[in-house]
Amino acid sequence: MALSRLEKAQTWLFRAVTGFFFMIFQFLSTRRPPASARKLPPVSNPLLLQSATQLARKIRRKEVSSVEVVQAYIDRIQEVNPLVNAVVKDRFAAALQEAAQVDKLIEEETGGEEVLEDRLPLLGVPLSVKESYSLQGMPLTTGLMSRRGVVASVDAPPVALLKRAGAVPLGVTNTSELCMWFESHNHLYGRTCNPYDLERIPGGSSGGEGSILAAAGAIIGVGSDIGGSIRMPCFFNGIFGHKTTPGVVSCENQYPPTSGRQNEYLSSGPMCRYAEDLLPMLKIMAGPNAHKLSLNTDVDLKKLRFFSIPHDGGSAYTYPVSKELLDIQKKVVERLEADLGVRVQQVCLPELRYGFQIWDTYMGLPDKEGKPPLAFAELMGEPGRPVWALWELLKRMVGKSDYTMPAIMLALLEMTHLSKPSPFIIQQKEALQKKMDELLGTDGVLLYPSHPRVAPKHHHPLFRPFDFVYTGILNILGLPVTQCPLGLGEEGLPLGVQVVAGKLQDHLTLAVALYLEKTFGGWRDPGAK
Repeated sequence: MALSRLEKAQTWLFRAVTGFFFMIFQFLSTRRPPASARKLPPVSNPLLLQSATQLARKIRRKEVSSVEVVQAYIDRIQEVNPLVNAVVKDRFAAALQEAAQVDKLIEEETGGEEVLEDRLPLLGVPLSVKESYSLQGMPLTTGLMSRRGVVASVDAPPVALLKRAGAVPLGVTNTSELCMWFESHNHLYGRTCNPYDLERIPGGSSGGEGSILAAAGAIIGVGSDIGGSIRMPCFFNGIFGHKTTPGVVSCENQYPPTSGRQNEYLSSGPMCRYAEDLLPMLKIMAGPNAHKLSLNTDVDLKKLRFFSIPHDGGSAYTYPVSKELLDIQKKVVERLEADLGVRVQQVCLPELRYGFQIWDTYMGLPDKEGKPPLAFAELMGEPGRPVWALWELLKRMVGKSDYTMPAIMLALLEMTHLSKPSPFIIQQKEALQKKMDELLGTDGVLLYPSHPRVAPKHHHPLFRPFDFVYTGILNILGLPVTQCPLGLGEEGLPLGVQVVAGKLQDHLTLAVALYLEKTFGGWRDPGAK
């Protein structure tokens, strides 16, 4: 469906204005030696090149000790973190003590390997955790200067379940300020870099997780996602991640808390380098709700229905999908048809062009009692009074604000919200929901771009702020999505695609992820480029 004249005018105006400010930004930017001249060292320890599933098996069989594995990851973090700034607080001494206890437990176990596998499937395996999750004894700030010194007193439920399964946390990783931007940068911890190119962003808000996992400083991690915060970092960093069907994995004991109807759109999920770790991690993280996802069901890919949507139809707020991402999605379609004998149907859903308006509207809806969500300015002011965004903007211009520009701009944008949602946008969302649910059913899988372009350079998202909606719209629709890497592109940066299924059909996207890893090679060592 072609754009109307008004939509074309809006698109032209939006791109003209952002383009003008981008030119000013480039002119005023300080010229410095490119960070890309510094590169990550390649992985040298073979323990770092095995999946969590493989490591757990070897630890149970005493082929390697947990202490050896944990020490290998500590060494790698110390090697790469000065370059990527992903881990913001470590617990290395405690992790080594816990690993030693794991090795002692295995020595004393008399029930055999099967007993350990059933009771403690991740026994001795290192784990990284997004700093917005409560991890007992570790900071819980989400990069907010006013929360400096706040320490978690408990574990968030998914973290507790992973620890109970034997995983050993190594530390917590950086986020964007209050987890509401797709560059992981704040004034408390600084800026996290993409391991494939240090001049590029790792995404957000789970950017620290994405960066340290891709840099082989972690093997499994925990992320959260309300607009793409698992999937964008996984895409930009060339790893796997899964946004679960909402309401299955607990989102308690995270900061900031959800309000309004946001709990309907927030998901917690696994992030990892190897696709085979997604399913066992999700089984553990889902806890008592795991049965809802049919994770023990075998999936025959040849019996699934496949669909592909190459772009959002031309939104006024997003930039066009790049040729290399269109091409790689087309290659996925070709391989599916050649390897599985299926037909991949290309679909057009015109409501997707209103993706940003839908996401923005639904994030602001009140809860069932009519209580609106907490204002972003209130969260920024925690634990004091709400922030005055205009004043912070003036302070930012002279380098005196404690807040990043994206956070200030979001607070300013919030001031423009209408008191009542647009009936037209509500109608578009309801129509899109109906079409998507009918399209996918219980046996449909959809390919959809993760983002219009590969990992952008630092600060560039400020001038293309709404491109996140390629992931964000799927939060509002409540669908499970697995982000899958598809090799490296022309600039040596990761390519990828979102794999989407119907509600509670998470096992379908996880099965497709295994196929895509085998077909396209999965994660690539950024130091080996």
